[in-house]
Order: sequence, then structure tokens, then C-alpha cells
Amino acid sequence: MSTQSKKNFEIRNLKSAIPNSKSAIRNSLVVAVIVLAAIFSGYGVGKAQTRKPKPKPMVCGNPKIPCQTTAQFEPYDLPFRVAENAVITDTELFYAIMLKSVGKSDQDCEVFVPEAERLEAQALFPENKVFTSRCPDVETLAYTNVNPQHRFMAVYAGKTLAEAQRLLQTVKATNKFPGASIRRIRTGFNGT
Repeated sequence: MSTQSKKNFEIRNLKSAIPNSKSAIRNSLVVAVIVLAAIFSGYGVGKAQTRKPKPKPMVCGNPKIPCQTTAQFEPYDLPFRVAENAVITDTELFYAIMLKSVGKSDQDCEVFVPEAERLEAQALFPENKVFTSRCPDVETLAYTNVNPQHRFMAVYAGKTLAEAQRLLQTVKATNKFPGASIRRIRTGFNGT
């Protein structure tokens, strides 16, 4: 092969190795769009993951302080702040001292702690709401971390374990609730 032939061969190979400039620009734009789409879609996902959850409604644990709420509660309920038009909601976690438990099944709806007994207990703890549960139903409050087969009477014991432990000592000092125990629970309702 002559020197001129070698040069022509090398130039042809070099031209075929260099892409068409329009095609290269188009490919670069496509790659840029894909990279930007990936960045922005990742930004949206990251944004959703870093968004703080909406705070849960506060429990109104002191019966001497009016509860700022839009919901109607029964006297035996533990009230909490409910936003307007709320349908399904549950509260922040809190501590309760379980005072008494009754009933043997979730179908045993005629068995619950009588209101007169709740009022007697409320008189012992004037700054902590004494509340009772009723049979599981869409129209009643639900409580977590309790046996659904039993209805109970409890007293609100605060947001911290230290508060609950102090109140438990007060409860035990009455000698009226021998099986009293601390439970961390939440309440809520399904208004659908």
C-alpha cells in the first residue's frame, strides 16, 4: 500500500469514527433531557421523604381546661382536638393508668364501667381526665394497645413516662385500684 493510500484509508476511518455533528448534538440533548428528568424526579421523591408528617391531634387530659375541638364527645370519652371536617383521625401517643377492666368478649356490649363509678374515680383525680371505653363500634372512640375484648376505665397520665409513674404512685396510694398499671396508648375515631 502506497503512502497516499494509507493516508486516504486513515482519513476514511477517522471520518467514520467522528459522528455526524447534527446527530451528536441531538444525542447530547437527549442525554441531557434524560439526566434532568432523573434529577427532577429524584428531587420530588426526596422532597416527599423529607416532608415532616402532620402532627397528631393533642389529647385534652385536664378536665378543668376546656378542649378546643370541633367534635362532640361523651362525658366518659377522653376528648382531643379535632380539626374541622376530620373523618378519620387518631391522637398523639400518651400515657394512661389503667384502673379497671370488665367484659369477656368484644360482643359483650352491655358490660362496661358505669358512669357513676367513673365519676367517683374522677373526683379522686380532678386534674386528670378519667375515661372509659365502650363496645367497639364506629360511633365510639377506639383505643390502641388495649385488649378489644374488655372495656376499661383509665385516667390520663401525661405525655411522658415520668408523669405516668408519678400518677401511678398517687393511684396506688388510694388503695382503690389494686391492679392499676401504666399503658402507652392513643385514641381516635372513624367518622366515615
